[in-house]
Amino acid sequence: MLVAATLGKYIGTALIIILALFLLGILASCIKIVPQANAMIIERLGAYIGTWSVGLHFKLPFVDRVARRVNLKEQVIDFKPQPVITKDNVTMQIDTVVFFQITDPKLFAYGVENPLMAIENLTATTLRNIIGDLELDQTLTSRELINTKMRTLLDEATDPWGIKVNRVELKNIIPPREIQDSMERQMKAERERREKILQAEGEKRSTILVAEGKKQSAILDAEAEKAAAILRAEAKKEATIREAEGEAEAILKIQQANADSIRVIKDAGADDAVIQIKSLEAFAKAADGQATKIIIPSEIQGLAGSLKALTEVIKD
Repeated sequence: MLVAATLGKYIGTALIIILALFLLGILASCIKIVPQANAMIIERLGAYIGTWSVGLHFKLPFVDRVARRVNLKEQVIDFKPQPVITKDNVTMQIDTVVFFQITDPKLFAYGVENPLMAIENLTATTLRNIIGDLELDQTLTSRELINTKMRTLLDEATDPWGIKVNRVELKNIIPPREIQDSMERQMKAERERREKILQAEGEKRSTILVAEGKKQSAILDAEAEKAAAILRAEAKKEATIREAEGEAEAILKIQQANADSIRVIKDAGADDAVIQIKSLEAFAKAADGQATKIIIPSEIQGLAGSLKALTEVIKD
């Protein structure tokens, strides 16, 4: 009986410990911590009762449960290429990237069964509708327009699901192989055309520059010749002026010398005959053998005749 009592005591203790651990586990499961940029949808007996945001929360055991954990960060979905047909019946492959964010966890949890699949299907149908109204060239050159239209339409369609579509991008536009080959040939032809145009423009500019250079060279040569002619004329003018000044100065010095001579003779008391003889000599020097005709005053002419007669007498 002692053994039975001891065994019963151990069993009772173990049951108490197990029960305590069970209660602690239940209590721990009732404590929830919601991290940043997350939310939890809480249901009580299957009915929605609230949305838990960031922080510490408690729920009733066996009654309340976390129906869904919602990520509130901006998310990115890269959809696989979708076949689309343009207005001019060209089939191409286009893959899109959608940037979205959950703004209402309740609507996201209860609005649609599979939100991501719904967004993918909605993106594919919207893309087909938009591309169906555009031709191939418009599709290739209107990415921004297509992105804007898709973002607007997807945002409106996903608003009842608590989803905000922030941006839509066309990642790749892949035309058929034959279209790509045709585009490559067209691009090659366009590059060759531009190359020829650039080459022609370069040759034209080179010809213009050469002609302009010749023109400038001719202008510079003409200006240099003009400057040289001006310098030559100025040099000739300067030489003529200096020559004239020299001749004038020589004549002035001769006249000054004659005046000084006459003054000396006058100061020495010479008579009129001597003065006339000196005057005659001055006229002879002035002629310097160059003049063909000299006008001599009458009083000096008489003296000249007397001198000639006297010279002839002396010779006889």
